[in-house]
Amino acid sequence: MTLQELLTHYKNPLDQKQRALVTEAFEFAEHAHKGQKRKSGEDYFEHSVATTAILAEIGMRSKTTAAALLHDVPEDTEVTLEEIQKKFGPEITKLVDGITKLGKFKLRGDKKELQLENLRKIFLAMAEDIRVVLIKLADRLHNMRTLDALPPEKQERIARETMEIYAPIANRLGIGEIKGELEDLSFKFLDPKNYEFSRDLMDKVFKERKKYVDLAIKELREELVSSKIKVIDVHGRAKHIYRFFLKLKKYDMNMQQVHDVMAVRVIVPGIPDCYEALGIVHKKYRPLVGRIKDYISLPKPNGYRSLHTTVFGPSGKILEIQIRTPRMHDESEFGIAAHWIYSSPQSWRDYIFGRRAPVDIPEKELEWVKQLREWQKEFGQDSLEYLQGLRIDFFQNHIFAFTPKGDIIDLPEEATPIDFAYAVHSEIGSRTTGAKADGKLVPLDYKIRNGQVVEILTSKDPKTPNQDWIRIARTSYAKTRIRQQLRKAGIMVGLVRKE
Repeated sequence: MTLQELLTHYKNPLDQKQRALVTEAFEFAEHAHKGQKRKSGEDYFEHSVATTAILAEIGMRSKTTAAALLHDVPEDTEVTLEEIQKKFGPEITKLVDGITKLGKFKLRGDKKELQLENLRKIFLAMAEDIRVVLIKLADRLHNMRTLDALPPEKQERIARETMEIYAPIANRLGIGEIKGELEDLSFKFLDPKNYEFSRDLMDKVFKERKKYVDLAIKELREELVSSKIKVIDVHGRAKHIYRFFLKLKKYDMNMQQVHDVMAVRVIVPGIPDCYEALGIVHKKYRPLVGRIKDYISLPKPNGYRSLHTTVFGPSGKILEIQIRTPRMHDESEFGIAAHWIYSSPQSWRDYIFGRRAPVDIPEKELEWVKQLREWQKEFGQDSLEYLQGLRIDFFQNHIFAFTPKGDIIDLPEEATPIDFAYAVHSEIGSRTTGAKADGKLVPLDYKIRNGQVVEILTSKDPKTPNQDWIRIARTSYAKTRIRQQLRKAGIMVGLVRKE
């Protein structure tokens, strides 16, 4: 890929100064990597350019993409970090150094300590500067696209660490397109038979349903325009292969139960237009009861916003429709990277270090990044059990629950009132006597559902937590706090089942 070709990948055009920086980084890295080849036979520098193109497409700016062009220079050439700093300054050098420190992740059999060390490095990089992890995700995506060039044992290892580490991180950052492609590429090498079966079935279903979806798009556009709704775009979206396979498994491989192989997306200018469009859709097509989801008023924990409805579309066939604004669409595709367009890198660092929230980024979407840094400072990074727990706390699917005052608490799926109480405050956790969810009393091992209002009932007097709470709690944060409080009270903490 030439420099001119790379520049066409930028989601947002570069100004003269930005263009000069990218040009300088391109030429510097190209010269440093001259003569180096990849296993595929390509010039090594092609990997750096392809990584940069991925970042440019999701809206990252010139300093991040310059760092991506340079990201393998210190590790794979004779050029030092000091030379990069002299040429490009401290900010870009710090990003390049952060990527180098992440190192090459390896999972070897049962060596969980090494896997957890890799996670620790990612957590540290995230808490310091999310851009480092974004570059690493793009780097991994291009490596996965060219994985065929490696021997089978390396393919399996790299695919597994991608499925277990990188795809969940992309999901937590809300970068749907990268997460989906990483999962599909990993699935291809980890389970080739089911991958081919799912891909072939998807192709068959896609061909069958495309005419139907095209008809629905035509009817919807005409209905919305005639109702005076400004329509920016209406298009179809096919499910990713791995997600399609998981949905098939959920319904015992019954294809008739999977209705969202293809969905229709409606893009309208603003939030009021979304709700108005939803009403028009329901006037045109009868909705399925219980299948309307409002992720605008209650976004997903990774920031995803949209209206979803499932309707009986043309000819009475079931169809999923998603309605959103252009910015919501960017956020669903590019996640936290899309937000970067609307704020400065300095504002991110200010937030992470506790000074103020980034410009135009909902605070709840970054609270977990700040929390990650605080937990590392408080508990350290040497506990294998704690690091293993962080995989649950941060990278599994998440839900939002509310306090009675409307404060949002971000929790992993299957979190209990014990986790909720300790997430609010450790003192509330230790004084817990009971809990209510949506006004009804629930047991302390109750699994909280997304969007519920949770009230923790507490004692007025100081209270020592119950040792059984370690088993009930889902998050490593709650488990660690409970153990600390029990030890402080002089109670021996017995062995508990590992998650």
